[in-house]
Amino acid sequence: MPAATQVPCESFGPRRNAARPDIIVLHYTAMESAKAALERLCDPDVEVSAHYLIAEDGRLWQMVSEDMRAWHAGAGAWGDVADVNSRSIGIELANHGDHPFPEPQMRVLETLMQDIMARWAIPPARVIGHSDMAPGRKRDPGPRFDWPRLARGGLALPTPDGAPAAPCPERFRAAVCGFGFPDVEDSVLLGAVRLRFRPWGEGPLAPEDMAIAQGLALARLT
Repeated sequence: MPAATQVPCESFGPRRNAARPDIIVLHYTAMESAKAALERLCDPDVEVSAHYLIAEDGRLWQMVSEDMRAWHAGAGAWGDVADVNSRSIGIELANHGDHPFPEPQMRVLETLMQDIMARWAIPPARVIGHSDMAPGRKRDPGPRFDWPRLARGGLALPTPDGAPAAPCPERFRAAVCGFGFPDVEDSVLLGAVRLRFRPWGEGPLAPEDMAIAQGLALARLT
């Protein structure tokens, strides 16, 4: 595991119902700097936190022990998990959301995730973005995040490779919600799936979106 600077944080508690983490949630900070984000994440009056924060230059801070419940996910769900905070480890990446994530930051993220996933037996399909579990409310880690890079290293689900099909909102919803995306209105759900797997997609539901949905349905069965 990369060396992490331990910083005091009061915004955490025990995982509810003796839960163990089986999800990793990735975020961007959307703040002026990593220092500003660190100060906010450690401010007890703000009541928000994460387990880790990674700066653009690769500096790593740990604010909450992995066996404790950090307050990073907020309202949302993933599959049958409504209390995502109790079932997840949250990693914040210093980024405004509108530019690529630097190489030093990505290298540290990959090493950190390898350790976390091995320690808690978290599979690649359980690595999600904040936007996946809170569609419409959150967009992080955003369209510039390099999900394919994580997938190539076995640290995230690759872009699902199903067969393009005629657009069918009901089939699309059944497939992507069956995989884990929350049951939200059609346009919000489509936006969340695109943000994760097809970030430059536009317009109404398309055959390419149906291919992703089919791939997610198949991934759920494997």
